[in-house]
Amino acid sequence: MGSGYARHPHHADPLGRALARLGVHLLTGGGAGVMESVSRAFGAVPDRAGLVIGILPAGDTPSDRADADPGTPPGYPNPRVELAIRTHLDARGDDGSGLRSRNHINILTSDVVIALPGSSGTASEVDLAVRYRRPLILLGDTARADRLPGSVPTAESVDEAVEFVRRALRGSGGESLPQGSER
Repeated sequence: MGSGYARHPHHADPLGRALARLGVHLLTGGGAGVMESVSRAFGAVPDRAGLVIGILPAGDTPSDRADADPGTPPGYPNPRVELAIRTHLDARGDDGSGLRSRNHINILTSDVVIALPGSSGTASEVDLAVRYRRPLILLGDTARADRLPGSVPTAESVDEAVEFVRRALRGSGGESLPQGSER
């Protein structure tokens, strides 16, 4: 999870490559910024097992017709998304914790959450990860870290974040970490 504008390539690029080598799937909000950077790096790893999954918001012009396609906002999905999950959920940003936000799906579908720097949408995903008790680690300059429970760890490096992912997936019974991963 992270910014829809800033790319933060010094964290997003090596993180994407490392996660691809673990053999896991990558789930993002499917937009620009960190979401696209980490997706591009993940997708560039040859012979990877996982997919780049994007959970997409609905467009800004909701229809009152139940059978109408809600569409997606401009820039969604980014070109790196391999499996786009379109939703009818249009709330984002400051409304990211609301019931009409796809952020609930992003967090509830994730086995582990890594949060890179972002703004209100990322902050809501972090809050939801805490609420839903998902394994969560913050990576990078996270101004919100002081407002989170002391149990939320922070990583100083991508290697620390990836080690957290390994431990969290093994702690879940190992079902989420493919056998023979880490190519």
